[in-house]
Amino acid sequence: MEIGYIRVSTVEQNTARQLEGVVLDREYTDKCSGKDTNRPQLTIMLQNLRSGDTVHVHDISRMARNIGDLLDLVKTITNQGVTIRFHKEGLTFTANDNDPMQKLMLTMLGAVYEFEKDMMLERQREGIAIAKAAGKYKGRKPSVDRKKVLELLEAKMSIRKVAAQLGIASSTVQLIKKESQPKA
Repeated sequence: MEIGYIRVSTVEQNTARQLEGVVLDREYTDKCSGKDTNRPQLTIMLQNLRSGDTVHVHDISRMARNIGDLLDLVKTITNQGVTIRFHKEGLTFTANDNDPMQKLMLTMLGAVYEFEKDMMLERQREGIAIAKAAGKYKGRKPSVDRKKVLELLEAKMSIRKVAAQLGIASSTVQLIKKESQPKA
């Protein structure tokens, strides 16, 4: 079978350009981060692979964003007798192919993608720190009305009842209660 694995980082992103024009028998699409291998469609795909299948991936970064996961996934797939093909980079791996140049290219390009991700996160952290210092970054808006929680607790409502009424976890109510108490 010709199997496609497609991944984008967010639900809003478009998957159309990945594997465009590649004829596939089955397609697995994840709309989540590639920071680790805990992805629903990737897991299902790995469970359903059979010897002789070919997995098509647009580029290395769609399979994994860190070198350890990338090498593990390629090994897991090829050890099942499955071929994996990275179209953008023009790399193909099979169980019987031990081409050292291909392995080098996979490792180098995987490291570049990991570096790119780390640099993006570093720039993001720097930007947030600058925005905080300028008073422009306040973080996300509170999802829980703390004032309402405290009012209900002061009215002698139990933690469980407050949580149920507001649709939040009991642990959240306990945390708000603890934070509101004067420090000793």
